[in-house]
Amino acid sequence: MSTPDYDLILAGGGLANGLIALRLQRLRPELRILVLEQEERVGGNHTWSFHASDLTAEQNHWIAPLVSHRWPRYDVVFPDHARTLDGAYASILSEDFARVLETTLGPSLRTGARIVALDPTRVELADGERLQARAVIDGRGPGRNRWLTLGYQTFLGQELRLAAPHGLTAPVIMDASVEQQGGYRFVYLLPFARDRVLVEDTHYVDSAAWEPDRLRANIEAYVGARGWRVEEIVREEQGSLPIVLAGDFEHYWDDLQGQPCAGLRAGLFHFTTGYSLPHAVRLADRIARQPDFSAPALFAMVRREAEQEWRRQRFFRLLNRMLFLAGSPDQRWRVMQRFYRLPAPLISHFYAGRLALRDKARLLSGKPPVPIGQALSAACRIHPHQFRKTE
Repeated sequence: MSTPDYDLILAGGGLANGLIALRLQRLRPELRILVLEQEERVGGNHTWSFHASDLTAEQNHWIAPLVSHRWPRYDVVFPDHARTLDGAYASILSEDFARVLETTLGPSLRTGARIVALDPTRVELADGERLQARAVIDGRGPGRNRWLTLGYQTFLGQELRLAAPHGLTAPVIMDASVEQQGGYRFVYLLPFARDRVLVEDTHYVDSAAWEPDRLRANIEAYVGARGWRVEEIVREEQGSLPIVLAGDFEHYWDDLQGQPCAGLRAGLFHFTTGYSLPHAVRLADRIARQPDFSAPALFAMVRREAEQEWRRQRFFRLLNRMLFLAGSPDQRWRVMQRFYRLPAPLISHFYAGRLALRDKARLLSGKPPVPIGQALSAACRIHPHQFRKTE
């Protein structure tokens, strides 16, 4: 057999694969790795945010060069409740992500490389070039799969330069005081400078279909209501993140047919918030310490990681079903308003995806903000086939 061209090829230059490449470059420089990205720059056009408490001290340290902005606290706003929570919150902008990857990886990064086919050990590019590796990790975003039942977090954000200071002193990660428009809607604000802010209109809705023009109009109305005057729309980003309600883990992974994967494609994200950076950091750490870089070994390792997360996030899938299936869509904000009245440590555990038994009990105690009958019905629907008649 011929010697593979690389030890590892990372298909797609998004967050998960980018972090894997950075961690390998630091801890395993002897490995021959290659990152393939079809666009001219890695990272796309995104803002990735996280709570510092989602990561260990070591993990916060090694991703620090990527961090574009950091704040010591954040705010939430609801129709009947507003609150400031202490705790570091940080964001990585794709332009900074790309700069660090380009500088660190050098010739181990190839952009403008469109993949037309891949399997666990081979990649074929649009120009006909074929590359071999001990393993290929597919990190090209979520795949379509009939074994998951999903809601969606759809969003459109605009980074704005304003004519005068905006007056924000911290990020507002949820302003749900806005009109709901048929689902849980909130506005997300990240103040990058005194006169620069990302304004993101976000909706938890039943379908991935959405209307960019309506979200742009929402942002315009929100900015106007705050009295801000826009000098320039610096950039715009948009997306639709999966929110997992139920699924069949074994069939999902069987359908991957031994293909190692990462990020959303591996189901490594917070099933309720959609945050993926902490999971990507943890996977990068584990892969960098992997003794065997054959495709079967990597597939088995990522599957074990995903299975642990699937079990750990069972409670989050329950909460998602209650959010999406119980009560009126326009009243979903009541669930989140109640959540943000809870103790700060519990909220921190929630975002980190590490709820203790007492946290879960506290979340479910008291009068539910949705009809009890509908909540119980939602709780019992745990398999995709239980949704097909209503889809």
